[in-house]
Amino acid sequence: MSQIETTGSKRLVLVSGRAHPALATEIAHELGADLVPTDARTFANGEIYARYDESVRGSDAFVIQSHTAPINEWLMEQLIMVDALKRASAKRITVVSPFYPYARQDKKGRGREPISARLVADLYKAAGADRIMSVDLHAAQIQGFFDGPVDHLFAMPVLLEHFRSILDPETLTVVSPDMGRVRVADIWSDKLDAPLAIIHKRRDPLVPNQVSVHEIVGDVNGRVCLLVDDLIDTGRTIVKAAEALKKNGAIGVVVAATHAVFSNPAVEILQSPVIDKVVVTDTLPVPEEKRWDRLTVLPIAPLLARAIHEVFEDGSVTSMFDGAA
Repeated sequence: MSQIETTGSKRLVLVSGRAHPALATEIAHELGADLVPTDARTFANGEIYARYDESVRGSDAFVIQSHTAPINEWLMEQLIMVDALKRASAKRITVVSPFYPYARQDKKGRGREPISARLVADLYKAAGADRIMSVDLHAAQIQGFFDGPVDHLFAMPVLLEHFRSILDPETLTVVSPDMGRVRVADIWSDKLDAPLAIIHKRRDPLVPNQVSVHEIVGDVNGRVCLLVDDLIDTGRTIVKAAEALKKNGAIGVVVAATHAVFSNPAVEILQSPVIDKVVVTDTLPVPEEKRWDRLTVLPIAPLLARAIHEVFEDGSVTSMFDGAA
């Protein structure tokens, strides 16, 4: 009987949805790899189709998709791409969702509400995903929604490097825009060796995207305030926070956020004179029409590429962040 020989070598496969092809291309460039050509299309009735133009059998596959608007279309496309990989005998499938879809629906605030973030995790699993990779989840407990490994990456090192070069720690105060972000803001304040302030705000649960800012805990008078959040959607929350800081004597307000959702009319709102600078990453596409002179967009591809490399080589993703977050 002849003996079957195996090489034991692994094969990395990168595939991308159509939501943010520039990010996937940059990730591939960082890894020195090529994206597998994919025939992805949307039929006249809205149905999505995806087929890979080369074999993916036995591969370690990473499906990159950014969940920008229209979010449901891009989520469905990613699920279909995962299903295609599974049926084409990929050995391991990792969903790379830099901005996790439906992350804000992570718990029941009132009766008869869904927990849509859990539903998305179930959909990924049902499609055939073995692993999820995401950046700055809205709530850390989302990691527990998926029955498998979740690589929770942090954009903080990317943002910190930028702010260390432009902000004076002597006059800087890190500000949490609400009680939910205090832990993250506290880490920022330690890293930048700056004091921490907290904005206490109250939402009307019946009115979406509307916030009433109340009091500020901490001294911001005569300080440059760095507002730290995970995402900016319409921008109303951030602008109200900035207004409150300026009314309390802040001499400057700089905003840092990982995910630039920028739903209309965010671009107009964020150009308010109370905000001096906005810094985001490109986990979501930021087209030219959504950019202005006080906006800085930092590349997230090097971070994602390094994490993909660690997963592929069975290395440590945690070591990328020095256990700091």
